[in-house]
Amino acid sequence: MSETDRLRRWRLVLGGGAAEGTGCSLGERDQRLDRALGALYDSDRKGGLGASAPSVPRWLGDIRDYFPASVVQVMQRDAFERLDLKRMLTEPEMLEALQPDVNLVSTLISMRGLLGGRTRETARLVVRKVVDELMKRLEEPLRQAVNGAIDRASLNRRPRHAEIDWHRTIRANLRHYQAEYRTIIPETRLGHGRKSRGSLKDVILCIDQSGSMANSVVYSSIFGAVMASLPAISTRLVVFDTEIVDLTDEMDDPVEVLFSVQLGGGTDINRAIGYCASRITRPEDTVLVLISDLYEGGVEAGLLAQAQRLVTAGVQVVALLALSDEGAPSYDRALAARLAGLGVPAFACTPDLFPDMMAAAIRKQDLGAWAAGAGIAAVPAAGG
Repeated sequence: MSETDRLRRWRLVLGGGAAEGTGCSLGERDQRLDRALGALYDSDRKGGLGASAPSVPRWLGDIRDYFPASVVQVMQRDAFERLDLKRMLTEPEMLEALQPDVNLVSTLISMRGLLGGRTRETARLVVRKVVDELMKRLEEPLRQAVNGAIDRASLNRRPRHAEIDWHRTIRANLRHYQAEYRTIIPETRLGHGRKSRGSLKDVILCIDQSGSMANSVVYSSIFGAVMASLPAISTRLVVFDTEIVDLTDEMDDPVEVLFSVQLGGGTDINRAIGYCASRITRPEDTVLVLISDLYEGGVEAGLLAQAQRLVTAGVQVVALLALSDEGAPSYDRALAARLAGLGVPAFACTPDLFPDMMAAAIRKQDLGAWAAGAGIAAVPAAGG
């Protein structure tokens, strides 16, 4: 990088006025870029973009011209927080100018009560676009991981002739190849589990819909829709705050799920886990995924007692402190440690790692060990 370019970058970082100390002048395009940054980050400016609504779509268009999509998303999020742009999302023109992303979807969901008419339809289109893009990225990895785990979990070592998996059986018996007869002696036979009309595993996604979990709700609804389409998995989707809503019947459309949740409010995890426990009929074949920051507003002792009963019954229970790409989450460390001490591993998980995590849970692997292998720091058990 040349000295001139280095000074130019420092000038854009520091801004003008009292911060100017680089002696670097800006070209016309850099001046426009500087104005876009200053409109958002100049602490001396009062009102910011909110002072003139017609300028906001133009500003949004400018930053999309100047910066890559990942930076645009950060600046949009900062604009919502610093300049109170949330109220402007009630205008369809504003929505059409924004760069769609998970954070925007979370904001729209939290504001859906303020959206009406054309604005609500525009918001639904924005949410649909983001959901479709996420489905393209996440659906196939989850489908492959879960189906693979189901196949391995239902492996039959005493199959009938019609159930033999010949590819696996041949691989397992290569050491028994008889050169004289040019054949393999199949001492070990491997096959598929006997076909059943019902599902082989039950999965319950129990999702905290408090405001801090907004992005996790978005990803959970998408993963729930994918798992609901797999015949080998019976999936239930439950969202909660102080009340409980079972959205299982709407899981085929993540957008409908998202427009049904009510972000914000209190949290009663104990009550939600009690509801989920009442729907479990096959403990040994059930995976319960609690997605919550664990700030319990209900009865903590009751929650811990229920978690202990579920684990003892054979339910694979895991507490995901976040399901998002946002980095280290805030959560109740003390409660997470107590749950870990009961055999309920607690850790945050990114959407890209969620398929592997579900596969490990279906195979009944040690999820704490899985997290360590994936480079995830699980919460240590209380007193451990």
